[in-house]
Amino acid sequence: NKKRKLPGAILKYDGSAEFENKLPFGLTSAQKRVINECVSDMMSGALMNRLVQGDVGSGKTAVAASLCYTAAKNGYQSALMAPTEILAEQHFMTLSSFFEGSELKCVLITGSQKKKAKDEAKKALADGSAVIAVGTHALLTDDVLFNNLGLVITDEQHRFGVAQRARLAAKGINPHTL
Repeated sequence: NKKRKLPGAILKYDGSAEFENKLPFGLTSAQKRVINECVSDMMSGALMNRLVQGDVGSGKTAVAASLCYTAAKNGYQSALMAPTEILAEQHFMTLSSFFEGSELKCVLITGSQKKKAKDEAKKALADGSAVIAVGTHALLTDDVLFNNLGLVITDEQHRFGVAQRARLAAKGINPHTL
């Protein structure tokens, strides 16, 4: 795979144990294994490009959050794109609760969002004060700019086209993809 040979955002610090310690629950051995495999890829210098599958409620969002945390601790931003506003809002609330009490700021960007809130979120992404963007197709608009995008996560990726996923990834320099 030609893409795999591209240098990805190189991570030096694995923040997964630190992230898990902040959670009000423990991760399953399967979640820990997936997180470790992903972090290992992201620290290898090659691009991570993985698909995580699991039943509803199996903890895929906790895996994604752990990877966002590690990316942020290495100076990179993450984007999580969901196919519907309801799902984007749920992910935003979940990630915000995971990162409560930390310096990591999450922002939400959706199509129906009020202009002032959307503009504030875009500014925070562009200046790097927000490290995680959760949103819908609205993340793909030209005026959504990232300061240092290193990780792109697409929820229910089959609901997005290849070109849409590539457009989000193009907002960074060879970001890792999940």
